This record gives sequence, structure tokens and C-alpha cells, in this order.
Amino acid sequence: MARGVIAPLNVESESFMNATWLAIEIGGTKLQIAVGETPGGVWRHHERLDVDASQGATGILRQMEHTIVPLIERFRPQGISIGFGGPVDSRSGCAVTSHQIEGWDRFSFRRWSQEKFGLSLILNNDCDAAALAEARYGAGQGANRVFYVTVGTGVGGGLVLNQELNGTDRPAIAEIGHLRFGLQATDPEQTVESMASGWSIARCAQRLAAAGRTSSNESRAWSDAIDACTGPTGTPNTQQLVELALQGNAFALQAFSAATRALGWAIAQVITLLAADIVVIGGGVPLAGERLFWQPLRQTVAEYVFPPLLNSYELRPATLGQDVVLHGALALALTSTAVELHPTGTR
Repeated sequence: MARGVIAPLNVESESFMNATWLAIEIGGTKLQIAVGETPGGVWRHHERLDVDASQGATGILRQMEHTIVPLIERFRPQGISIGFGGPVDSRSGCAVTSHQIEGWDRFSFRRWSQEKFGLSLILNNDCDAAALAEARYGAGQGANRVFYVTVGTGVGGGLVLNQELNGTDRPAIAEIGHLRFGLQATDPEQTVESMASGWSIARCAQRLAAAGRTSSNESRAWSDAIDACTGPTGTPNTQQLVELALQGNAFALQAFSAATRALGWAIAQVITLLAADIVVIGGGVPLAGERLFWQPLRQTVAEYVFPPLLNSYELRPATLGQDVVLHGALALALTSTAVELHPTGTR
């Protein structure tokens, strides 16, 4: 994910003080749009929309345009800052691709914003935005080395060192979801994300259920329940799967166990390499709770981490909730250079 170079803003500049921005999160299952001035503070306006994955990027753009136009008329924002759920080229303002939603390949958000709204636009990866927000305003405050992991529709990461986002000059960094398991994982799709994301957990449970069908009425009932976790658009419903696991559904429990083991192994590698003080974990999957997620995750991290680092880190839940990407997008907007605020076109 090419992030672009983020340089400190001269906060004494009159044009940037008290600037109002549209902060947007584009994910695989949700679209959030907020208006604000202070990262970590109270929004002047906030709304969340569900994403229909079957409609692709076109459907999300329609939702955004319908929502943004009246907000521009009402709040007169200085620009738009987006945290996007996939690889991005921040310098050109283009999405590289999305691993969950079709239609985003090489899409120029910067050109779209100029043509539709006449506004400058800043684009960053959603995990980068979230990592910065949690390090500065959330669970990572005061720590020197913060690694952020989001576990939701996908699995992503962000690295913040001394309260500054790291790796903005690299095509990609902190891609914990794209770690592969061993020398046999030659397929780029054989990743942590393919085992630990919300959608992957639901699909794993469905595969287990299909393979485990027997003449037993109980087994068939559990299998039918797993099948019901897929909505009318084909999108897995992880929350329903959590409820089944808590009820004792063996297929759901196996899927969560495999996911937390994969994720725990990956986090242990991160701690071993970076000696992170705090690993902040956000996204929808950690909301599964202590028994399904946090307890097995902590055990797996401790099992695989380099022993001298065993007691040197903390795993913490994200504290900024569902708005974490929005706060990060706003923070990135307010610390971007004036050059980034006046686009010169895309490449």
C-alpha cells in the first residue's frame, strides 16, 4: 500500500486552524461519513451506512454522493479525507484494489472528488488511519511502539513509532493479514486474512458444516444453522456465527479456534520482529468476546512469541470503537502538507 509521504503541518497557518473536514471510512460491510475538526473529539455530524457488496464500488459511490452533497452545503468543509479498506496510492489519490469489493481497481478518488464536489482529497489506507488514531488518542497513548491490527471483513495492520505513522514512504508496510504460513504457502491467497477475517471464519464454518453432515438430526440442524449465516447477497454474517458459537455449535467453535490461532501466530511474529509495546486490536471480530477471541488469542501469542519478549507487551482492545478510522482520517488530514491539499492530477 503506497501511503505517500506525510509531512508535519504548520499549525500556526491561519488557513488550517479550525478547519472542518469530511472524514470517510470505506469498508467491505460499512460506509461511515463524519464531519469534524478535532481528532478524538465530538463529530459535528456522523452517519453509518451498510454496504451491499453485490453492488460493488459503483453502489458505494452512489451512497457517498447522495450523502456528501447536503453535507457540503451545510458545513462547507475544506476537503475530504478517506480511510480506504485496501491498498492505496496516496500520492495520486488512487485506490490500488480492494480484496472484498469489486470495482475499485485504480479508481481515482482525487479526480472523483474534484469532478463531483470541487474539493481536495486525501486518501490513506484504513488501517494506517486507525493505527494513528489509536496510538495518539486511544489504547496506545504514551507507548513508543504501537502495532494496530484490525480484524473484520479483512485483516490489516498499521505501525506507529513515537506517535508517528511509520512506512509512509513504502509501497506497503505492516501487512499482517498477508503473512503466509510457511514455505508451502506459495499461493498469495494463503494468508492470515484467509483464515482470520470475519468472512473467512464464516466460510470456514460453512465448509466444516458441509463436510460434517451426517444422518444425525443434531448435526444436520447445526449445519443448517451455519448455512443460515449467509445473507441474501451471499455475504457471510459473522455476528450470527458468534451467536451460534456461544450456543455451542461445534462448526462455529472450530472456525473461531482456527482463526484465533492463525492471528495469534501472526501477532507473535510481529512482536518478535518489532518488540511492540502495545498491540491494539480492533474491528468487528474481537467483539466476539473473551471466551471466543481474547483468551485463545493471548494463549497463542504467548506460545509463539520469542521467549525473552514474553512479558514485554500488552494486547489491548481498541478504544475508539467504530469511529477509529474516521478519527485517523481527520488526524491525517490535519497533519498533511499544503501540497497534498492541492492535487495536480493522478498518475
